[in-house]
Amino acid sequence: MPEPAAEIRLAADDVRRLVDEQHPSFVGEVRLFSHGWDNDLFRLGDTWAVRLPRRRAAAGLITHEQRWLPELSPRLPVPTPVPAAVGLPTDEFPWRWSIVPWLPGSRLADLSPGERDGAAGDVAATLAALHVPAPADAPRNPHRGIALHERDARTRELLAGDPSLLDLWRAGVAAPPWRGAAVWVHGDVHPGNLVGERGRLTGVLDFGDVCAGDPACDLAIAWTAFTAVGRVRMRTALGERYDTATWTRARAWAAVFAVLLAGTRDPGFREVAAHARAELLREA
Repeated sequence: MPEPAAEIRLAADDVRRLVDEQHPSFVGEVRLFSHGWDNDLFRLGDTWAVRLPRRRAAAGLITHEQRWLPELSPRLPVPTPVPAAVGLPTDEFPWRWSIVPWLPGSRLADLSPGERDGAAGDVAATLAALHVPAPADAPRNPHRGIALHERDARTRELLAGDPSLLDLWRAGVAAPPWRGAAVWVHGDVHPGNLVGERGRLTGVLDFGDVCAGDPACDLAIAWTAFTAVGRVRMRTALGERYDTATWTRARAWAAVFAVLLAGTRDPGFREVAAHARAELLREA
């Protein structure tokens, strides 16, 4: 599945102008860091970053981060990019945007699977801290945290070219659904949204898909990031917190991430996609 096209393209000068107009106390050189699936990220000096939606469908995701990340971050054992300043729409840029702290470390997507295994325990601790019952007004997400049957038709189409992954999806759909309270779900836990150094997790990025629901989609990281060694570490650290059905649904989500990430321009994401597919089929 190819990345969606940007509807607005900003250059560093455009972002510098937005920052100067609304938050002039944030000084420093502005330079493009990356074009993501939903957002563009610009460095701002050495300690800040500017995160801006690149298409209308992603504009609401920034709002979710701005609303909920200040409440969620204190309960997590690793840093997150809590917005330090909120940008408002202008005639030049029609959506909200954020200035966030720059988290040090390398994307796990840019490390080898063996290096990523070292962070498995930290990832488990972070997900355990996040996956607690969410309040009634927590956002719902039509794409993540939902019962698998709700996205069965479009996912079967997505996986139609890979029968082996499609079988894993079918098994997830057939598994019993999440029957507990709706918990906080990150919604996009993959190696591109986790940073680490020296074998430890040092931050979790991109909370745009945060929602209340079934945590299985977050547990897909067991296959997208880790080898069998890391999965054992992760599952051992989590103990009996999740039942067999939840792990079966998590494997189904990992199949989805494998195909989605394979369609991106990012070579690190494509490596993650190939790794996830190999790990899933090795266990099949």
